[in-house]
Amino acid sequence: MRRLIFFTPLLALNLLLFAAPAMAGKIATATFAGGCFWCMEQALDEVDGVLSTTSGYAGGSVKNPSYQQVSGGGTGHAEAVQITYDPDKVSYGELLTKFWHNIDPIVPNQQFCDGGSQYRSAIFYHDEAQREIAERSLAEIEKSKPFPGKVVTQIAALTEFYPAEGYHQDYYKKNPVRYKLYKYGCGRAQRLKQLWGDEAGKGA
Repeated sequence: MRRLIFFTPLLALNLLLFAAPAMAGKIATATFAGGCFWCMEQALDEVDGVLSTTSGYAGGSVKNPSYQQVSGGGTGHAEAVQITYDPDKVSYGELLTKFWHNIDPIVPNQQFCDGGSQYRSAIFYHDEAQREIAERSLAEIEKSKPFPGKVVTQIAALTEFYPAEGYHQDYYKKNPVRYKLYKYGCGRAQRLKQLWGDEAGKGA
C-alpha cells in the first residue's frame, strides 16, 4: 500500500505531461473583425466548441494601441475578436458562417451605426489553410447571399493582435443593460434581419 501511495503523484505527473501535447493540439485560433467587438464577442461565445473570445485590435501599424487611439481612427487597426476553439467540435468554416451572419458585408468601413475603417469587417487569417477557406467562403457568400451588393469584407494576413483594455472584455456580461441599449440603438439586429432573414445571427 505504501508503494502505491508513493508512486501515485509521479504517475499523475507523467500522465499530465503526456496528455498536455494532445490537449494543446485540440486548440486553434481565429481572428475576425465585425464592427463593435462587444457584439462579435457575444455572437461567437454562443458557438459550441468556442473556448474563449478576446476583444482587441488588429490590422494596423501602431503597436500596443489604446481604445482611444483606435476609435479615433488613423491607426489602421480594426476592432477585432480573437477566438480559441476546439476544431474537433467546430470547424473554421463553421466559425466563418457564424461570422458572416453577424456582419453587414456590403458596406465598406462601417458596421451598423459605427463608421470608420476601425469598424470595417475583416477576416484575419493565421495561415494559408485559413486563407484558402476564407476565400472559398467569401466566394460562396457572393453566390448565395440573399441581398444585392458586392461583398467588401477584407481578407488579410494577421500580423499582430493586441488585446483591448480589461473593461472591454466580456462587456456584454459585465454591463448587460448598457450593452443591450447600445446594440438595439445601433440597429445591429434589425440590419442583420434585413440582410440575412432567418439566417441572421445564425451559424455553427
